Parts: sequence; C-alpha cells; structure tokens
Amino acid sequence: MTDARFFLYVIVISYKSLQSRSTQNIFNPSIILCIFPSDSLCVIIVFDANSLIYSGIFNSRTSVNNTNQFSVGEDITRSADPANGSIQKLYAEDTNLTIFQESKVSRTLIDKSAIYSAEGQAMSTSGLQVIGQIQAYSGNYGISRNPESFAVYGYRKYFTDKDRNTVLRLSQDGITELSEYGMVDFFRDEFATITSPTYPGLIIGGWDVYNKQYVVSLQTDAANLNQTYKTLAFDESVTGFTSFFDYRPDQILSINSSFYTLYEGNLWKHYSSNVARNSFYGVDHDSSITFVFNDQPSLVKTFKTINYEGSNGWQVDNFVSDFTGPDNYNSSIVNYQDITKAVLSYTEGAYDNYGHEWPTALVPPINYAGFMRQENKYKANLINNSEAQEAEISFGNSITGIKGYYAVVTMSTDAGTDPGGYKELFAVSTQYINSSY
Repeated sequence: MTDARFFLYVIVISYKSLQSRSTQNIFNPSIILCIFPSDSLCVIIVFDANSLIYSGIFNSRTSVNNTNQFSVGEDITRSADPANGSIQKLYAEDTNLTIFQESKVSRTLIDKSAIYSAEGQAMSTSGLQVIGQIQAYSGNYGISRNPESFAVYGYRKYFTDKDRNTVLRLSQDGITELSEYGMVDFFRDEFATITSPTYPGLIIGGWDVYNKQYVVSLQTDAANLNQTYKTLAFDESVTGFTSFFDYRPDQILSINSSFYTLYEGNLWKHYSSNVARNSFYGVDHDSSITFVFNDQPSLVKTFKTINYEGSNGWQVDNFVSDFTGPDNYNSSIVNYQDITKAVLSYTEGAYDNYGHEWPTALVPPINYAGFMRQENKYKANLINNSEAQEAEISFGNSITGIKGYYAVVTMSTDAGTDPGGYKELFAVSTQYINSSY
C-alpha cells in the first residue's frame, strides 16, 4: 500500500504542477503526459527525476477509467540513466516517446516492446509493454534545465542545451547543432550571461508557422534589474539564423497559419496587417542591419561614398574603419579609428535655399544633406568625423571619406519616412580609391 499511495501522491502533485505551469510559467519535474495507444484508449505517464511511471487505461468507448490505478504488482516503471540528469521533457509522437534529460535525449516505443539484434537494430516488436526499452540518440546532448526552449514542427524538434552552449535540432538524421551555422560565439557568450545564482533566466522557444522559423528568446530573469533579452530566428531554407527581433515573449505558439506570442498576460498576433510594421506589444521599433565592406583585404582604402538600392527611408548610423592598433600618446595607450558623420535619409536630409529643413515645408529647388536619389538609386558622400590624430594636418570634416583596410557599417530605418510602412534594402555598395598595399 505504501507504493500505491506514493504513486497516487505523485499524480496529485503533477496536476497541481500543470496548473501552476499554465498560470505562472513554472516548469515542475513531475508532469503528466496522456498518450493514446488507440483512438479510444488513454494511458497516463508520470515522470519524476529519472523514472517514468504509467497508470491503468482509460477507455472512452466503455467509460472504464483506471488512470488513478498504479498497480504495484506489475512492472509499470522505466528508469533513464541518472548520470544524464533529471528528465525535463517528454514528447509523444505516433508510437514513439522522446525523453529529454539534462544531458541526453532518448526514445522509447509506446505500447510496444522491441527485440534488438547484437548490432542494436530492432528485429521485431510486440504489444506487451506500455513503455518499451529506452534507447539513447547519438551525441552527448540534452535540454539542460530549459524545457521551455522546446518546439516542434513536422518531424523536427528544436531545443537548446545551455550547458553545452548550443541550439539543437532532432530530426530523422539524429541531432544537429544549429548554432554551428555561424553562431557559436554568440550562443556561448549569451548562455553564460542569462543565468546567475540569483536569477535563473529563461530560454523561450517556439515555432513560427507563418515564416517557417524556429524562434528562440534568451532572457535574463524578470526580477533582475539589469534584465536583457535577445530574440532571434533560425530558418531551415537558408540554414542559418536570419534576424533578431525587438520583442520579449513569455510564450510562443502557432495556431493554424498564424503566429502568436504571450506577453504580460496578453495574446499578440504577429504579421498582422492591422498594425504598423515593426510594432511589437504596442511599441514602435526601427529596423537595422550591420555589415562589412572588405573588398581586397590587404589594400588600404579610402572610402568616399555609400550607395544603396531599395526604398526611401534608410539612413547610415555608423560608418567606421578598423583600428590602427594601440599607440602610446601622452603617456596613455590610444586606439585610433576613422569615423564618418551620420548620413540622413533622403526625406529627413532635405532642405531648401531659404534655410528651411525637413519636416517644415520646403521651397524648390530642394537640396539633400544625406542621401540623394538618382535613377532610383540612393547615393551619399561620406564626410569624415574623426578626432585629430598625432601629426595630422587635415582631419575631420575638412577631408572626404575615411581610410582603412575595411569598414563596418550600420544602417537603419528613419522615423520620418512613411512610419510603419514597407521599407526594402536590396544591396549596398561603396566607392573607394586605393591608398596603399
């Protein structure tokens, strides 16, 4: 009777855990999973620490309900390897159950038991067991303590392993590290900062069915005064992370063909045509992109202009060269770098000959202090805004362009050109002259 009472206690605690999880976003290691061996049958599976425990069957056709029975006379438990940490997540799919521990991902058959050959291949199955033998996937990966990062679409499961600084995909070909696609350093640094002994932090994951992307949000704890977040998306069509977003979701979900997030108790629909673009949770944001001009890397260049193809409404926030390297100047170490003035957008840089500037009414002819439009392409001269370096005669806005091996450029949408409207950026180029090899 002791064992029976223990199992019943676990299932009661599990129901309470589900309620607190839905209202307070708290993940408890004791969770109920209802699986359906057939259309009319249901079995309750409870996991706690490293063990899976299953109940009697509920039959919807006969109304027989034995889900509160955990027979101590039967073999109703399966244990995962405790060396791989606690079980954090279960996912049932057809006749398979995927088990996510802190340091390992495994699978087992539901309502079947497989007989394996010496090579580890399943030779036959039988329907004698609710939970079959647990088989681990290759690779020492788990879900750490972040089951909230899990998302699924089709046969692909996405999740993070914070302890190993990686974002993962489980598919028919096994486990793949998605962070290897150019984001190893980023996730290594971010995963190290979102958790502290005082503030646990969250990694919220979900599937964006509208754009077919895995969205993951790395968040420090809400109680942390220095709360930060980074929300970004992985796109299978380009095999890489495509964009950062300016929203911090509490939950992520997709319904039919629409993408939703929850924030502070409210449900928000994304990609809606009823609100301005770049508006998240009632707050407007701009779009920005940072890139590098690095043609002929060994050539010292003087960058003179910047040009782009796209829509009106883009401005240059930063156009900076590489550092010269540390110099000893007046008993201190300095690092010199060439910087240009910001380049205003075609709209916001407009002025006339009578001293009027945007947004006041202008009298033709109209002049442009930023981008000019020519043959539907936007062009601007670069004006140096660097501080004087030692032994320099000409510097700052008395010279044109900046000098360096390469240049790092940040462009963003302005606030005055069609706010919330559609803005495109197809290509960006620069004109430079050779300085020296």
